[in-house]
Amino acid sequence: MRRNTMRRQRAVTRVMAGAGAASGIALLARPQRIVDAVAPAFPRERVWLVRALGARLLTQHGAVLVAPGPRLVRVGSAVDLLHAASMVPFLASPRYGRAARISGGLAAAYAAVALGVAARPRS
Repeated sequence: MRRNTMRRQRAVTRVMAGAGAASGIALLARPQRIVDAVAPAFPRERVWLVRALGARLLTQHGAVLVAPGPRLVRVGSAVDLLHAASMVPFLASPRYGRAARISGGLAAAYAAVALGVAARPRS
């Protein structure tokens, strides 16, 4: 039973990491297109921030894809929680608010789910 639980956790972790890495690639490759679709008020001159987020997501989730252990998942979750917290000051901003709510909300959700999946199974 424990082995099946561990396999399932690793599979879920890899699926989530794959989605995170794919998001990072999309943000790197088409940042303006994504901004236009989800947060049109986001300033054009700040699109470099979207690329930086894409690079971080690709690095973080790519590492988890390669080595999906609980410790690395927890570190990634901590990074996501820091990102979510960094979005809080921008939530009410007319220019940055929508992007902050989407980015911070997704980061917080990923962190919560990843922490649940990374928990060590109990015997």
